[in-house]
Amino acid sequence: METRGWKQLFLLFGLAAVLFLAACGSSGEAEETEGTASESEETSGAGNSDDALIVYTNSNSDGRGEWIVEEAEKAGFNIEIVGAGGGDVTNRLISEKANPVADVVFGLNHMFFEQLQAEDILIPYAPAWADEVEEGINDADSYYHGLVKQALILSYNPEFVKEADAPESYLELANDEAFKGIYQARDDLGSATAKVIVASILAQFADPEGELGISDEGWETIERYYANGVQIPEGEDYFTMFASGDAPIGTMISGELAAKMEQYDTEPAFIHPEVGTPQVVESIAIVNGTEQEEKAQEFVDWFGSSDVQGAFAAEFNAMPANKEAEGQITDFQSEIFADVKPQEIDWEFVTENIDAWVEKLELEIF
Repeated sequence: METRGWKQLFLLFGLAAVLFLAACGSSGEAEETEGTASESEETSGAGNSDDALIVYTNSNSDGRGEWIVEEAEKAGFNIEIVGAGGGDVTNRLISEKANPVADVVFGLNHMFFEQLQAEDILIPYAPAWADEVEEGINDADSYYHGLVKQALILSYNPEFVKEADAPESYLELANDEAFKGIYQARDDLGSATAKVIVASILAQFADPEGELGISDEGWETIERYYANGVQIPEGEDYFTMFASGDAPIGTMISGELAAKMEQYDTEPAFIHPEVGTPQVVESIAIVNGTEQEEKAQEFVDWFGSSDVQGAFAAEFNAMPANKEAEGQITDFQSEIFADVKPQEIDWEFVTENIDAWVEKLELEIF
């Protein structure tokens, strides 16, 4: 069977497995998301034809995937979106290295893209809009380029937590017993959001002499953070627990906040730690081994353009990395970023160590 045939067969088996699992689950079970990411794998597209571009992403929830497919079709592209959590997408691409299925990947942050680049999963390509992206965001060697900026904002639900009683930072959550049992400590470390929270905490305790580059105080702090926090049951939306008061302190992702507020009729109050708020950039890249490299390049040129990213920003309250698209951002998103100070994180240090940190957390602390 030709390689493309294997790709389609692989996708069909994957979709069948997803449908089977969904049928076995509770009909009332909510799909969990990470930022703009779909945590459970799902496939959407214009059809399973041989010339369809296969697009992997963790950024297809809340109608984003459907919107992208529809707009791409108007522009002459036939794409199929396969969605999963950021870590899961990364691991899948690495596992498929010898026989790649995807043509394009987008939505992952630079931690994941650095992993993919190190594994020779990506091929360099400088899209037509590369120079329009905010300086310092694109990969210097053109392996990936920025699409959307995301701020992960620590927040509380004022219906259940008074302003005077709100924490000032993740560290206060870990160190003050008053917050035990009322804040979300996400242990779904296959997701981008959970990994960034871990990085935000541990990066404050960098120590070249410490275990995995982290001081003893850092490991003790994050152990308390998870021990005193509330984990989100698999399949449950984190915002459900936030809105209900089961865990009224948690991390909000800027790009999906407006949709969640409308869905749950709940307005979070933001916390701005002195150290700053972690921010990441969702990017796009072409997969090494694609049989449709030229078409993949055309799709990347189209999707990252100021017109498309501007329309996406207006539709989904996103903050585009493309400076030419900023004129279409909503007032809501503009106000969010006006008050957010980015946390200074050594992402090179984080990328080098995050897998080892996750392994230690899962084996020793969880």
